[in-house]
Amino acid sequence: MYKTFIRPILFCFDPEKVHHFTFSLIRIVSKIPGVPSLFRFLYQVNDKRLETEVFGLKFKNPVGLAAGFDKNAVLYKELSNFGFGFIEIGTLTPKGQPGNDKKRIFRLVEDSAIINRMGFNNEGVLEAVERLKKNNGVLIGGNIGKNKVTLNEDATSDYEICFDALYDYVDYFVVNVSSPNTPNLRALQEKEPLTQLLQTLQNKNLAKPKQTRGGAESSGAKPILLKIAPDLTDEQLLDIIDIVKETKIAGVIATNTTISRSGLRSCNQTETGGLSGKPLTSRSTEVIRFLSQKSNKAFPIIGVGGIHSAEDALEKLEAGASLIQLYTGFIYEGPALVKKINKAILSKK
Repeated sequence: MYKTFIRPILFCFDPEKVHHFTFSLIRIVSKIPGVPSLFRFLYQVNDKRLETEVFGLKFKNPVGLAAGFDKNAVLYKELSNFGFGFIEIGTLTPKGQPGNDKKRIFRLVEDSAIINRMGFNNEGVLEAVERLKKNNGVLIGGNIGKNKVTLNEDATSDYEICFDALYDYVDYFVVNVSSPNTPNLRALQEKEPLTQLLQTLQNKNLAKPKQTRGGAESSGAKPILLKIAPDLTDEQLLDIIDIVKETKIAGVIATNTTISRSGLRSCNQTETGGLSGKPLTSRSTEVIRFLSQKSNKAFPIIGVGGIHSAEDALEKLEAGASLIQLYTGFIYEGPALVKKINKAILSKK
């Protein structure tokens, strides 16, 4: 129904306007008694065999919603009704910022892809915190970045501000240094600045007071993950493995959007920004497999990039991903994709 009737109508309009419209629509209809239950009935797969524990957290299923969809933590509760095991909000920055000039999202329908150059548009971390205070049971990842006006040499303080603000309200953190839409941000992926950034956050993390859960005392530290670009070379990926081991962060998210335009057919492929969707499927899986094999599965990987079918999801899990996330596939294929993936995972149990 989604691909036959709903998507063709939505795709007639500007992508960013459609995004805001669908957010408003989901929020409104979710207030109608019975509708959230209907969504859960249609899209959730409740089975203990889907539960998985990764970096100390228990996920009810391994299919999450990637960052960028609910940047400001506006709709995480409603979106969880579509069957996701976890929701990643952000990317958030210390201060709100408008992002890049519009138009900044482009559908590449022939390629089942999207180019975006949003530029970390968000309302600021404190606005998201106020909404997250109302969370009741949704497992949340907090994706953090730096403001556009912050120089790279001062970037660590921006990440620290976001870390401190979100600490009590998210279950894990994601350090985003791989978006192509903030000037010079990807330079932070180089070994020296990245090690310094992650070590600073990890030191702050490990200094958190211990917590008592279920009568047992545990570390106050929360999992910190690094989100990397698919455009890194093998040598850079080996550096990533070394950095993860050195800083002892929890894991990696592979991958963000790509600046590559190889093999595209759509006429608007020359737009600047990060490319997501089907053209990224193979490369993101290659990065997952490389990290998993070369590290000897030393850390968990969340696989994201070009998942448009249950088969795509299973490939990433078989390549070494512990969890997966959807974004562009969710837009192109609709919420039924989450259920299809979870059922496919169960069929392999």
